[in-house]
Amino acid sequence: MNILTDPSMKEIVDDFCNEADDLFNTLEISLKLLENDPTNTKELEKFGQIIDRIMGAAKSIGASEIATFCELGKLIGYKSSQVKDLPLIEVVVAVLSDSLDMLRIMNKSLRDGNDTSMTKINSKAFVTRLNWLSAKFKDIDRSSCAVEGNLNQNSIDELMKSLGL
Repeated sequence: MNILTDPSMKEIVDDFCNEADDLFNTLEISLKLLENDPTNTKELEKFGQIIDRIMGAAKSIGASEIATFCELGKLIGYKSSQVKDLPLIEVVVAVLSDSLDMLRIMNKSLRDGNDTSMTKINSKAFVTRLNWLSAKFKDIDRSSCAVEGNLNQNSIDELMKSLGL
């Protein structure tokens, strides 16, 4: 039995879900600020930092799908913070907004006692956008985007594959 399915650990899972909901609200504010001013790429950096907190907490309780999804958001946030192409940033904001919606669904599923939530998400269009973004970011290297070592072009693909996307 793991933390997610152990009834005696429900309070810990609920605490995670409540804190994640609060952080999702903060992420939403960052995205709204970016919608209004796509030149404010510091909000993308902030997005990456906040989603990294959710990722760490999700890993600590064994919510691996949420953690991996957050890792994708972190990579996109950090890499896109290095971009000056405003139309691309607008696409990034839309993709991150979609990912935030999916994370909310996953969090609700976890709160309701279902530790496998990707099956409830229609992700085909989202994966297409992630693949497109991955190609746009292939030349951006950034140490804070390291995923178990050096970040390379395959990192986003591997994270998506681990989610079954």
